[in-house]
Amino acid sequence: MKLILSTLLLVGLATIPLPASALYSPSDDVVELTPSNFDRLVVEDDAVWVVEFFAPWCGHCKSLVPEYKKAAKALKGVVKVGSVNADEHRSLGGQYGVKGFPTIKIFGANKRSPISYSGQRTAKAIAEAALAEAKKKVQDVLGGGSSSSSGGSSSGGSDAVIELTDDNFDKLVLQSDDVWLVEFFAPWCGHCQKLAPEWAKAAKELKGKVKLGALDATAHQSKASEYGIRGYPTIKFFPAGKKSSSDATEYDGGRSASDIVSWALEKHVDSAPAPELYEIYDESSFEKACEGKPLCVVSVLPHILDCDAKCRNKFLDTLRGLGEKYKQKLWGWAWAEGGAQSSLEESLEIGGFGYPAMAVVNFKKMKFSVLKGSFSKDGINEFLRDISYGRGHTAPVRGAKKPEIVTVQPWDGKDGQLPAEEEIDLSDVDLDDTKDEL
Repeated sequence: MKLILSTLLLVGLATIPLPASALYSPSDDVVELTPSNFDRLVVEDDAVWVVEFFAPWCGHCKSLVPEYKKAAKALKGVVKVGSVNADEHRSLGGQYGVKGFPTIKIFGANKRSPISYSGQRTAKAIAEAALAEAKKKVQDVLGGGSSSSSGGSSSGGSDAVIELTDDNFDKLVLQSDDVWLVEFFAPWCGHCQKLAPEWAKAAKELKGKVKLGALDATAHQSKASEYGIRGYPTIKFFPAGKKSSSDATEYDGGRSASDIVSWALEKHVDSAPAPELYEIYDESSFEKACEGKPLCVVSVLPHILDCDAKCRNKFLDTLRGLGEKYKQKLWGWAWAEGGAQSSLEESLEIGGFGYPAMAVVNFKKMKFSVLKGSFSKDGINEFLRDISYGRGHTAPVRGAKKPEIVTVQPWDGKDGQLPAEEEIDLSDVDLDDTKDEL
């Protein structure tokens, strides 16, 4: 009889449901978290926490248990590990946007904005992600990184890499005229961490030409979803000018700084407009064309009375086409009418043998080179190609200073007009005197 009662008691106990927290026991190094202790233990604590939000009936949660226990044991003394029964404590799960089970959050530098972990559900992957966040937190304290809510970027602390978020992405990227490369990363991603120093180095080299940004796709999931991010790191290219999300294209280059720079510059050139061709008619127009440029291509075209509007426009079209071809050089392009800027012509020794004429000037070194061949597309192209390779004869600018630019009337785009002939009033002429002279 006693044996039967004992058996029935054991069967009865076996059918009593275990408490929700029974997925983990105190010996598993997984701390049970509830609404009553969560802020005190996690949010107000300086330690990095890994927190699983689970439901006791969830099959995936049960499958995760042995790996999560293993991760907790490995991280003991370094990163704290906890769990929340989000089925029982739904308000706590809702507070952190939990919509499915299991959901793992890493509470690092900014406890109010934890990182959503979306890596593999293995002890090794979870531990690596937690350690990456702990390392970042240490770097933040030492001044080596950002303490932003996004968990920082993979920029390695470089100021040249711009941190992007769901809130500032459209304004900074889409609504700007700049060329952008944007990295979508996850803080726990090993490949992202390996890319970080290369990305920072590339950003520094490309400063002023192409902007490099980084967005933590685990913290800013709206933008990550909008751009279909499914792996890390993912890099997107955004061309110059106002753009939309559909203009973004995939980066398919290498992941070294030199690879990134080369790829970006090529795209920058492809998407950049041709340099403006300025007429030099005053000091301001001259500075716009040549100031701050590594080289300035200066042409002197025939006077409008010697070469009408159609003739002049043909020359200007040739120069604009070559400006497009050599736009990656970031040269300045300018022209003046023959005789209008005599000081400029004299300083570059291009005023005495006819027009059109051309010289390429380095105003920083005060040296120039003159076009000796034909003023044609092929002739100029050969001349500029030699210049780009550092070939060709150079001479010092006369006077070793910038020439004086005088103010003249800019061309109105029309044919030139001869000055009107002076009319003679015959009423003032004494015809008898004229006969005597004859």
